Amino acid sequence: MKIAVVIRQVPDLIEPLEVDSTGKALDLSSAAFVLNESDDHALEQALLLKEKHGGSVTVLGIDFGDVDSSLYAAAAKGADQIIKLLWGDPNRTPPPQQAAPMYAEVLRPLGPDLVLVGVQAHDELDGVLPAELAVCLGWPYVGVVRGVQAANGKSLLVCKEFPGAVMAQFEVRLPAVLGILGAEQPPRYVPVSRIRAAMKTASIAEQQVAVPPEAVRVEVARLYPPAPTERAEMLTGSPEEVASRIAALLEEKGLLR
Repeated sequence: MKIAVVIRQVPDLIEPLEVDSTGKALDLSSAAFVLNESDDHALEQALLLKEKHGGSVTVLGIDFGDVDSSLYAAAAKGADQIIKLLWGDPNRTPPPQQAAPMYAEVLRPLGPDLVLVGVQAHDELDGVLPAELAVCLGWPYVGVVRGVQAANGKSLLVCKEFPGAVMAQFEVRLPAVLGILGAEQPPRYVPVSRIRAAMKTASIAEQQVAVPPEAVRVEVARLYPPAPTERAEMLTGSPEEVASRIAALLEEKGLLR
């Protein structure tokens, strides 16, 4: 089975994020970037399918953020091919509806049986990439996937999660695009030494892609940093005193009679 995985760079939410001078976007020049969490799970699911059923894994990422490190890490984990898409503006990431045709342009000649993408990225505002990509390729799509099993050479058994943690199983014809929420096991850890070794042995194939016009679906009027709220009150004293204060607070809020 030929599997392709799309990975994305997203702002690290652990680091402070600043609004730029326009007031309508984040200042990405001061942001740190990490691999999108659900994309990491998509890669893990692809590697598990390869280990169980054979085949190859190709990983693609758009030239943005620290994508080289993520691609080399994918090679260290077991990816057979890593590709970086050059689109002319490494200082920003394209929105899903613009990125999807770029990925489709590279994927069509590769001829994968299956494309795995993280179901969503936390910086996506006006759509989700895997669904957009499925439309561009004209393939079946299932999202919020938590497990994939090979049924036969022409289809897969896919476990999809619905609200309330309800799980359902679908048989999906290949080729297909799946939006992965979680792999069957946590993403594997790869030591820094193996990533450095991959940097010496693996080669990132760079491919220039055509940039489609950007269709603005959602326009941001203004971004604001979170408003500061009142600080928490730390209760001190003996257990009896603290319990009495908690009871008084609950009574003040009308929660205790």
